[in-house]
Amino acid sequence: MNISYKWLKRYINLPDDAETVAKILTSIGLEVGTVEEKETIRGGLKGLVVGEVLTCAPHPNSDHLHVTTVNIGESEPLPIVCGAPNVAAGQKVIVATIGTVLYSGDESFTIKKGKLRGEESWGMICAEDEIGVGTDHAGIIVLPADTPVGMTAAEYYHIENDTIIEVDITPNRSDACSHFGVARDLYAYYKAHGQDVRLQKPDVEQFTINNNQLPIHVVVDAPEACPRYSGVSIKGVEVKESPEWLKNSLLTIGLRPINNIVDVTNFVLHECGQALHAFDADKIKGNEIHVRLAKQGEKFVTLDGIEREMNERDLMIANSSEAMCIAGVFGGLESGVTENTKNVFLESAYFDPVFIRKTSRRHQLQTDASFRYERGCDPNNTIYVLKRAALLIQEVAGGQVAMEVTDTVNGDFKPWDVTIQISRVNNLIGKAIGEDTIETILRALEIEIVKKDGDIWQLAVPRYRVDVQRECDVVEDILRIYGYDNVEFPEKLNTSLAYSPKPNPEQLRRRIAEQLTAQGFNEILNNSLTKVAYYEPLEQLPLANCVKIMNPLSQDLGVMRQTLLFGGLESIARNANRKNNDLKFYEFGSCYHYHANPAAREHNPENSLVEYSEEPHLGLWLTGNKSAQSWVRKDEKTSFYQLRAYVDNILVRLGIDITKISVERLENELFSDGLVLKAVNGKALGFIGIVTRKQLKIFDIDQEVFYADLDWNQLLKQNKQYKAVINDLPKYPEVKRDFALLVDKNIEFADLARAAFSVEKKLLKNVFLFDVYEGKNLETGKKSYALSFILQDAENTLKDTQIENVMNRLKAKFEQEFHATLR
Repeated sequence: MNISYKWLKRYINLPDDAETVAKILTSIGLEVGTVEEKETIRGGLKGLVVGEVLTCAPHPNSDHLHVTTVNIGESEPLPIVCGAPNVAAGQKVIVATIGTVLYSGDESFTIKKGKLRGEESWGMICAEDEIGVGTDHAGIIVLPADTPVGMTAAEYYHIENDTIIEVDITPNRSDACSHFGVARDLYAYYKAHGQDVRLQKPDVEQFTINNNQLPIHVVVDAPEACPRYSGVSIKGVEVKESPEWLKNSLLTIGLRPINNIVDVTNFVLHECGQALHAFDADKIKGNEIHVRLAKQGEKFVTLDGIEREMNERDLMIANSSEAMCIAGVFGGLESGVTENTKNVFLESAYFDPVFIRKTSRRHQLQTDASFRYERGCDPNNTIYVLKRAALLIQEVAGGQVAMEVTDTVNGDFKPWDVTIQISRVNNLIGKAIGEDTIETILRALEIEIVKKDGDIWQLAVPRYRVDVQRECDVVEDILRIYGYDNVEFPEKLNTSLAYSPKPNPEQLRRRIAEQLTAQGFNEILNNSLTKVAYYEPLEQLPLANCVKIMNPLSQDLGVMRQTLLFGGLESIARNANRKNNDLKFYEFGSCYHYHANPAAREHNPENSLVEYSEEPHLGLWLTGNKSAQSWVRKDEKTSFYQLRAYVDNILVRLGIDITKISVERLENELFSDGLVLKAVNGKALGFIGIVTRKQLKIFDIDQEVFYADLDWNQLLKQNKQYKAVINDLPKYPEVKRDFALLVDKNIEFADLARAAFSVEKKLLKNVFLFDVYEGKNLETGKKSYALSFILQDAENTLKDTQIENVMNRLKAKFEQEFHATLR
């Protein structure tokens, strides 16, 4: 949420600058994202001053230029060549001096000293559109004759820069969803730290009922969804463009001005945190407002022109015959304020947060109003806000209040009763901060101390603090205002022994993460919620097996992921769009699945999660170049085999014997080719694949992506079987022998390696594939594998007869099982 520093100062006399205020807000729980200078006009008219044209003569080498001298209040007048047809001696004008930067859309240019057709020009006399104060380019700006020479243009045009503080509001802090709410928190901080500040809420004492010419009758038919509904009508307004102060206030925080009535409701929303809605009173049929639930299937056209089908749990604001608004979410197309509106009805209500949240999610409508209503507004603030808005409307649009304020209340909105124990407060904080300090903080937070009974205090917490209803909530509020940094660490730390499981999943995870990081990978962390569209066309990961969110924020966050793949592809696309193409990513994350099983659900009715599963996985992504081009080497693309090597390194680090890993070809619609890695017991440890072009196109990725997915639970089970064995270094040399085998194309190296180890388990230490050949001089359907075999005896030097015996048995095995022949 954008907070204007100048807007804040309307309510509190801030003693600090914007940067310091931002740090204070973060320290008290309102985390600040950015602090940014905001200019009403880009550049702030810096370098522009008022000048007087002393002389103006035709340019000797041009039929449309003029040579002028301009006094800008310095020791010497400036020679300036001007092409405007209306320039003349004696005029007061706006001059851009040398070094001034002028902006045109996204482009800019700097005023420099130069010559135009032989005549020197030390600046520029400006038109409206050239400095951003208007759109006219017919001629230069001519100011009133009494304008002081040398005055800055910023001063003349009353340009006021502001600072925008972007505050990340957490869901529990609905009370801080406004400028006054933030000012209220700052006031509590300053008061608790002994600074003299004043909090000033806009006065509404001048609100008056002028007549009763436009009464609107309100009936609340759904009190459970609308505990309080307040309203008032204003007759004889003039809908027009808002005054500058109102437009600038909205523009500063990123809102587009619409008209004076709507702008007032938006202003009050961001001032007080209470959403308002303005109806055209002449469109309220029967002069009646009915707050009711929608009829199932009822059709309603919202302000964006879309016809929506309503649910029976959607709350509607209707007149005597038809709906006019989705309560607390979005207005209707036919009932809003237009340029022809003369009479308005202002609504200020407290709607049940659950109703609003569900309606907002159901119809995928997230608005400023629903953002606040679904977090919980202040039910005791509706009348004040109504009066504040009515006074502002009368100020900017005229009109008279034409009815008594209607206020339908269904509920008790007394403060929250909370009991705290001072000793427990100090214990939870970790420091005794003193009762006087606690009392000062509570009073600054508008928490009333009803009764003190020794160590026990009875408190009345304002209703707008929806997140403070327990003792621990009060303690948290005290601590954030007191300052987390003011709680010192004790000199003595106590600890206790803790026994970790074997294997320790967190320790192993950290070990693998450090290894991958050392190999040049970057860790990513993607949202477990993902797009429905990713799974709709899939057969092996069907949408039916997704864990669906009941009230999703949007379709982009509609289901929980079944695979880590898509999140990584999103990260690759984001980086590739920013010219960062050579990427190595890894992510530890859970995947979620739903498998409909009525029998299991019936057998175990108490376990509501019997049909759901959550599995930890490790994902790796590789794309782009393996190494950047330099004077010693050319670009080298990443490959499937490079990723396979990284996966093997992980398995080795986890103590898994990769020589006993079997592989099968991956059959998956998301991958054009790949391998499935299996343990000795036949369990799949994971897979490595090449992502299909079809999938890459969805993410606008135009380079190959290699992906590995490892089942972390299976890896931990394999690690549990691992026992470290220490052996002496071999005393006797190893022997290397090679075979060039001609085999069928469908034979894999892994099959040959497995067969080799089945023949000789003692002496055969390793098998390498060092060449593959397919092409001329080979039979159709054949390929050549060149294999190296490493033999070694730990007790003796190998003899030729032993070596020949092993190699003959290997040859026989290959001939028998694979019909291989030696080349």
